[in-house]
Amino acid sequence: MNDNILFLLDLSLPMKDPVVIFLIILAITLLSPLILGRLRIPGIIGMIIAGVLLGPHGFGVLSNDASISLFGKVGLLYIMFLAGLEVDMNDFKRSKNKSLTFGAATFIIPITIGTLVTYYFLGLEFAGALLLASMFSSHTLVSYPIVGRLGINRNEIVTVAIGGTIVTDTLVLLVLAVVSNSAKGNLDAMFWVKLIGSLAVFVFIMVWIVPRVTQWFFRNQAGQGGSQYLFVLGVVFLAAFLAELAGVEAIIGAFLAGLALNRLIPHTSPLMNRIEFVGNNLFIPFFLIGVGMIVDVTVIIKDLDALKFAGTLVIVAISTKWMAAFVTQKIFKYTSTERNLLFGLTSAHAAATLAIVLVGYNLILPDGSRMLSEAALNGTILVILVTCLVSSFVTESTGRKIALAQGQQLAATPEVPDRILIPVANPESVLPLLDLASMVRSPDSQEPIYALSVVLDDDEAKDRVMNNKRLLEKAEKHGASMDAKVEIVSRIDLSIASGVTRSLKELNISKMIMGWSPKLSARDRLFGTVLDKLLSGTSLMIMVCHITVPVATIGYINIILPPNAHLEPAKERWMRAIKHLAQQTGAKIRFRGDEKVLKGIEEVNLTTKPILDAEYHTTKKWDDFANEANNYGQNDLLIIVQSRQGFLSYNDHMDNVPGILIKSFQKKNFIVLYPEQQQVTETSDWENTFS
Repeated sequence: MNDNILFLLDLSLPMKDPVVIFLIILAITLLSPLILGRLRIPGIIGMIIAGVLLGPHGFGVLSNDASISLFGKVGLLYIMFLAGLEVDMNDFKRSKNKSLTFGAATFIIPITIGTLVTYYFLGLEFAGALLLASMFSSHTLVSYPIVGRLGINRNEIVTVAIGGTIVTDTLVLLVLAVVSNSAKGNLDAMFWVKLIGSLAVFVFIMVWIVPRVTQWFFRNQAGQGGSQYLFVLGVVFLAAFLAELAGVEAIIGAFLAGLALNRLIPHTSPLMNRIEFVGNNLFIPFFLIGVGMIVDVTVIIKDLDALKFAGTLVIVAISTKWMAAFVTQKIFKYTSTERNLLFGLTSAHAAATLAIVLVGYNLILPDGSRMLSEAALNGTILVILVTCLVSSFVTESTGRKIALAQGQQLAATPEVPDRILIPVANPESVLPLLDLASMVRSPDSQEPIYALSVVLDDDEAKDRVMNNKRLLEKAEKHGASMDAKVEIVSRIDLSIASGVTRSLKELNISKMIMGWSPKLSARDRLFGTVLDKLLSGTSLMIMVCHITVPVATIGYINIILPPNAHLEPAKERWMRAIKHLAQQTGAKIRFRGDEKVLKGIEEVNLTTKPILDAEYHTTKKWDDFANEANNYGQNDLLIIVQSRQGFLSYNDHMDNVPGILIKSFQKKNFIVLYPEQQQVTETSDWENTFS
């Protein structure tokens, strides 16, 4: 029996059984971070070294076959896609000039010095020298997963590095296309027409068509996590394919796919959690192991000339990338730690580098010789190994320093714990409110979101509590899918308002999010007796929400500001909540109000983080929004800032807001926001007050 089993298993090297191969890959992925973490070595280095040792140029346990190549290519595309997806678009827009500057520096400096060194010192022909030098300008964000793990992937330096990567890799690939076509004699006017035209069509598809199709799909497939993930993966590969058709590398398409879907996939959403989980634990490890498998150290140490060639390439590759980071540091006055992080992120050479050298190696010139020799190919292999190790070490060490500095800055300006309560009237509608809650709270918050069910005290109270708890279990699962802890709280009380208010105090809540009831009538004062009593019973921020589309698809946030809203003491807190929402969804903010309030709110925007780009529109009357219902689209969100009676920003027209919303905005998205305001009076006998 055992002999038969062993007969079925082919244990010869390299391994051919897909089950064994996959088991080895999983073991490397699992054990590398665990073992090397104790030695303070980045886990991705372990994966690269494992690829070297177990690959065809090491012990030959694994072969660089089609499956490794396929998953490795997917991993590279995944890295670039995640880089585009996790870019803070507002920071990206603000730092676009810095990204362009760094991109130019990290392209011009390496290719210039590299061309001179390879032409004069290594004796290559000019075309070969230029092509090989372009390899120095390209880089791969191999160490990007490190900054994601450290939680600094939205730091400005990371944004600049990502933007610079796209700039330099695009220019390098254009050089590759020009040099290769020139060697073939195809460099004519038609080449440029085709290249520019195809790139224009590709960018138009990614920037205009893809976001709109995705928005439509997400709106019609809300809650279908599996289909949404498959759709996103399809977009990534479609973008990569279209990029290759346009004449550029697939990684450019993957990055543009990330930018196109950036504002449609909030960072705290279940979909984002699935994307990161699959990429970081499956596809990206395959890519890192695959990078190690192409390294052949033996061919370099056997030949002194090859060692000299390889050593020169390594020195030029590392030094020129450091020079680019140094120039950028001096121009924009970055610290030495920020410069080192920029260098660490952009010093690794991998897939694009190998692709460039392989093109030159396989390019046969008219005299029958290769444009790049075998020495150039072997030297490039050493460049890949050394630069990946340097990039990982530098990014890990400097990234930790920056992460610690960010943590100290946050600790220096303590905020009230961001604890959100959602009173649930209808358990079936709690999920959209949970999505909203996860986006308005601080991204760094570890506090749970509380889903509260209040049951009136009668003979059936116990049964209703158990029934509501069962219905709310899906809220817990939904929270787990977006890495947010959701706690279910049940209360039995003499009135809904009393139960909610007691919970606010007991749980130390900072803000409350509740749903708009479609059964409201214009005769109800404000939004009905429950909200009226809550407003008088608590000073906390209250958001009354009516959301008709998935929150992630919101494109514009229009905020109606009453006179004197900028004079309210807690304005920074509601502003911060809205800014977090805009940051998560990528939505554009438009403030509307009189000149004084707009000036005050703009100052708040510029002095509280995150700082977002916003439009400021002056209105003559506070309630002008009532006449503009037809101007609000399906993906617009209207936020009306209200006030409790007796406070600075209160006015009598606020009593008309419920009627306006019922009449004109019932099919629109809106939030009525009551800022945190210190209570004037507080009633102690709830049972008598609400009877």
